[in-house]
Amino acid sequence: MGLALAFLALTFATPAAAQPVANFDWFEYRGEDSVDRASQPAAGEYRNPILQGFYPDPSVTRVGKDFYLVTSTFSYFPGIPVFHSRDLVSWTQIGNAIDRPEQLDFKQLGLSRGVFAPTIQAKAGIFYILNTCVDCGGNFLVTAKNPAGPWSDPIWLPELEGGIDPSLFFDTDGKTWILNNGPPEGKPEYEGHRAIWIQQFDLAARKPIGPRKVLVNGGVDFSKKPIWIEGPHIFKKDGYYYLSCAEGGTAEGHSQVILRSKSVTGPFEANPANPILTQRGLPGDRTDPITSAGHAQLVTTPDGKWWATFLAVRPYAGDFYSTGRETFLLPVRWENGWPRITDPGQVIPWVATRPALPPQPAPPVPTSGGFTVRDEFDGAKLPPYWMMLRNPRSNWFALSDGRLSLTARPVGLGDNANPSFLGRRQQHRNAAAETVVRFTPEKDGDRAGIAVLQNDDYWFFLGLKQVGGKLALVLDRRDGTDSAAAGETVAAVEASAYGIGPGRPLALRIEVRGNRYVFSYARVLGSPDVPMLAWRPLTRLTTDSLTTKVAGGFVGSTFGVFAGSAER
Repeated sequence: MGLALAFLALTFATPAAAQPVANFDWFEYRGEDSVDRASQPAAGEYRNPILQGFYPDPSVTRVGKDFYLVTSTFSYFPGIPVFHSRDLVSWTQIGNAIDRPEQLDFKQLGLSRGVFAPTIQAKAGIFYILNTCVDCGGNFLVTAKNPAGPWSDPIWLPELEGGIDPSLFFDTDGKTWILNNGPPEGKPEYEGHRAIWIQQFDLAARKPIGPRKVLVNGGVDFSKKPIWIEGPHIFKKDGYYYLSCAEGGTAEGHSQVILRSKSVTGPFEANPANPILTQRGLPGDRTDPITSAGHAQLVTTPDGKWWATFLAVRPYAGDFYSTGRETFLLPVRWENGWPRITDPGQVIPWVATRPALPPQPAPPVPTSGGFTVRDEFDGAKLPPYWMMLRNPRSNWFALSDGRLSLTARPVGLGDNANPSFLGRRQQHRNAAAETVVRFTPEKDGDRAGIAVLQNDDYWFFLGLKQVGGKLALVLDRRDGTDSAAAGETVAAVEASAYGIGPGRPLALRIEVRGNRYVFSYARVLGSPDVPMLAWRPLTRLTTDSLTTKVAGGFVGSTFGVFAGSAER
């Protein structure tokens, strides 16, 4: 069986005995923010965000009564989660479009490279995802008859070289068009000067044809030097072609703008009341702010109502957030021939009226509000929300006997590679992750435990580690490119002093409240069914280092399990 199928079915062989193996009995994530209790949705209402945690750049499409949504995952694998809903509120992940290592190669790219801003559309029983693999191949298309997969290998689109954010538009005359963000004609006149391009697309041949044309140069008002016009989508209504784009970058100046034309190839006129969605310019000291809103896509319900999914963030203070960019939902209303999502100065509501669609059951894995998710590792495969850093190069994890096993390899969390790390997203500002590990190191540097990671340069590891021939409980940290890739130990105790021995079960917990972290452990007496002893903090600290503001990039924090070894 090839590596791809092995990953999907988790039928990897038992990790090689030549390297130590860490066994994890279970993993529990829980989170609840103050707004979750303060803004409880009543009957007929829903809560924003609809997908909490690192789910940026949402693209949504409808086929009959079914909605499908995809988001960016950058250099995480598997990539491009695919969600399904029938009410735009209750979403269930049904697969990942990039789930075979040979589809794309993320090499040793930074964690915020890889797959950017996918779009999903469907026609005549075929689903299409367009995407850009930044620094790993360029623009591509994958197709599927079932959105749950399998998805095809990439069909590369070299004609879009230098561009990102491709999308398709199926016109009523049978023609298909491809849009993308790309460099402007000639030399850029300022930093962030980009353009929106269009070209006809041969759907049967899977390639662009004919001349390319610029639809928007720079943005809606070139005199103001608008930055990063991107994420283009075209839809048709009442004889007009509407071009919807993000503008202003992905930080607090983010927004959504709209233009229209009687021809798909323009010229396009800008809505005089742009932007149609933004949170810039609002008071920075407002309670529980939602900021950086943009990258929207509009969709209609079967009864003709309009809605928009978009990204925004929930900082715990200022522009500091570790949960990443998340997926939100709001209704769209039409005024004087133009769509509008938020009014000038309007804050995005935490709770709003649900779409007039039959409410669906709560998803098996919650995606919004306060919740707990516990993985017992007793199935044949991991749930699809588990991810690793970049493509797997070997068989280093397995599920058996109700445990997850990781081979401790000489690949660290800071190596820009594929360490023995499996993680899930941090989905709340106030959250906790717990696990039970059993590990017997063989030499100095062997380690296993729990980690919270923002990217290769910013992370914490809490777990067992052999140091100077003795077993220790340590907290290791990497805090930027100036620190060693292996991190540095910021707290440690000799394990035997607390009755912690090799191979014995040890409970580990990482708690976060905004930027305050607590790293704790507890002995487990006997089997996993026996209650643990009281939690004992190893250390507490306050840091903003796991935020996008400090660490840079486009991802959010993930909690997960990790095993590593010294060079052998």
